[in-house]
Amino acid sequence: MIRMIMSGCNGRMGQAVVSQAQASGKFIVVAGYDSFAEKKNDFPVYSALDQITEEADVVIDFSNISATEALLEFCQSRKLPLVLATTGIAGELEQKVLRTAEMIPVFKSFNMSLGISLLQALVRQAAKVLGDTYDIEIIEKHHNQKLDAPSGTAIMIAQAAAASLNFEPEYVYDRTKAHQKRDHKEIGIHAVRGGTIVGEHEAMFIGPNEIVTIGHSAQSRELFANGALKAAEFIVANRKPMIYNMDDLVASLS
Repeated sequence: MIRMIMSGCNGRMGQAVVSQAQASGKFIVVAGYDSFAEKKNDFPVYSALDQITEEADVVIDFSNISATEALLEFCQSRKLPLVLATTGIAGELEQKVLRTAEMIPVFKSFNMSLGISLLQALVRQAAKVLGDTYDIEIIEKHHNQKLDAPSGTAIMIAQAAAASLNFEPEYVYDRTKAHQKRDHKEIGIHAVRGGTIVGEHEAMFIGPNEIVTIGHSAQSRELFANGALKAAEFIVANRKPMIYNMDDLVASLS
């Protein structure tokens, strides 16, 4: 059995991961970490990382970037592999993640879906074939409780397209302030928030007289929970300190 600590255990995704872990027969949740620790669980939940004394094999994090720095320090001090699924990590915080990955295994992805990993591969291929002459627009849709916009997955898709272009694109999030024609080197990224949408992502390659659309629609949070658990199994088995992502996981499964 893999002993895991669930960071963000009382959030929607945290609860989904806990449920799938307990049903899997492969994991035991030994502790949880959440700033809102009042929700009842059948394992101890702490509001401070330094309160956790339970022995574990891995930490899975679906919390908030406000907790990321402390979580990196905690995992490094305990020599615990970390599955980092919190979105919005960038800049100096991302550099800290990379430095931590020199000490412990860190699996980092804004989206734990194998389908999204495939979508990225298709986007890279489409950008390679169409990117010189077609405009690229990305639309993401999520529930009305999501805090960050655009989603980390939308940024990942934009980066996948950019990797295959022969020019440096500009990511454009808001067209209301600049009254000018669209520049071909733009990648438009748009966020929709409403209702209970789990997550939808669409990459559009818009050219003369045709539109090529590559999309993914998540039907439940269990999809991401199962991906996070697969990632946890992967880095527990591959304990070499480095940064891992979904491409590494997919390669290990093929």
